[in-house]
Amino acid sequence: MAGYRRQLYRDDAVVLRVQKLGESDRIITLLTRRHGRLRAVARGVRRTTSKFGARLEPFGHVDLQLAGDPKGEYGSSLHSVSQVEGIDLYGKRFLGDYPRYTAASAIAETAERLTPVEREPSLRLFQLTLGALRALAEGDHATTLVLDAYLLRGMALAGWAPALTACAVCGTPGRHRAFSVPAGGAVCPDCRPPGAAHPAPATIDLMSALTVGDWRVADATETGVRRECSGLVAAHLQWHLERALRSLPLVDRGGGPSAPGARRPAGDAGARRPTGDAGTVAPTGAVLPPDRASQDVSRETTE
Repeated sequence: MAGYRRQLYRDDAVVLRVQKLGESDRIITLLTRRHGRLRAVARGVRRTTSKFGARLEPFGHVDLQLAGDPKGEYGSSLHSVSQVEGIDLYGKRFLGDYPRYTAASAIAETAERLTPVEREPSLRLFQLTLGALRALAEGDHATTLVLDAYLLRGMALAGWAPALTACAVCGTPGRHRAFSVPAGGAVCPDCRPPGAAHPAPATIDLMSALTVGDWRVADATETGVRRECSGLVAAHLQWHLERALRSLPLVDRGGGPSAPGARRPAGDAGARRPTGDAGTVAPTGAVLPPDRASQDVSRETTE
């Protein structure tokens, strides 16, 4: 539009991802409080003389002044960062902690996948993402529990929450032993499709506890239950996204605490590891692709 002048506006945001642009610039992917996900160019932030380059690192909660059209009706789709103030730079606490860094990376990637349309406000997802990063930084709970709680609640916001207290097919209430990702969650014996997983009852209880935020139950679970829960949650998410998340296979699924104050669960030595459809043991933290979701994680023998 002739004569269009980019307007300035402010918002606070979580930094999801950074990309190099040219020799000294970066493209910053942001999840903002009021304007949803958007991308902005931060010029000169890779120079050693940059005044706010360190504030635009992944996982930080920042307050920004941006130049561009908030509605995206005019001008470039890339905004420009003109001012940044750090509110809480969580990334600094993750640099020396591999489990928390990889979990935070999975959270940031999931947040980006759950906001496919730029500039579409998603306040609840913003608050959920910010809360998950804060929980990782504080280290009160195991990293895998924080990550799985985020994935479950994020799927609930997207309308993909797995059925846990009733059959996903016919709606029969009760605790059902079979779990089918393509069917949508727990299934009764009459609706159980071939190849459905048979997780331990404690695994379904853990998924329910993480969904509602019952940390007393979640913190008391054993490592084997947590790994089984992680496999089901990851498979369910990637089935609905119709693509694998690059960061999930890198997450450390050891199950131990990742920061001072996090509890070490019982049963570390005898934890079961996920098995694939051929009965082979999958590497710790590995996530099977969505097309094998119905055969994911450690299954009991089928009936």
